[in-house]
Amino acid sequence: MATTEQNERNGVDVTALEEAVGAISDDASAGAFTFRAETEWEDALRATTTIDEFDQAGETIHSRAFTLEGDEPEQILGERTAPNAVEYLLGALGSCLSVGYAANAAAMGIELEDLRIEMEGDVDLRGFLAISEDVRPGYEGISCTVTVDADASDAELEELREHVEATSPLIDSITNEVPLETRLVTE
Repeated sequence: MATTEQNERNGVDVTALEEAVGAISDDASAGAFTFRAETEWEDALRATTTIDEFDQAGETIHSRAFTLEGDEPEQILGERTAPNAVEYLLGALGSCLSVGYAANAAAMGIELEDLRIEMEGDVDLRGFLAISEDVRPGYEGISCTVTVDADASDAELEELREHVEATSPLIDSITNEVPLETRLVTE
């Protein structure tokens, strides 16, 4: 039996990453997932979201039951016991970019020493509270600052940045319209 030499960089098994890319290239269904979240209102402005992962046939891949607690800031009568949804969006974006940088740097042969992503966004509550139709309820804009210390040239890091941003599921979802279907079920 042949052994595969492990080629790890940035904590990423590059050989396994290459094998995953090859498997998904050969069979697109191997890379198709449905992520599901269920949010239940708790009390006041608090809610709990549970997350699971399914394949395209609806079969459970991971019953991870991750939970996220949500609350709102005091300005809109929350108790700030947990982040709110727009704060989670920033965290999700940072997490997505971090994964993209680590995996793609590893694939490009770049060793990361340090990676930090700072995000901020401006929200005007007049949109959320329907005070002004001229103000959108969501972010007016989001900015990200990526600070990286790596064994690569500026040109290589710029190539990495461009690739990460072009392939980021969160950047894509934030910057492009995603079809959204909502249904109301009464009990």
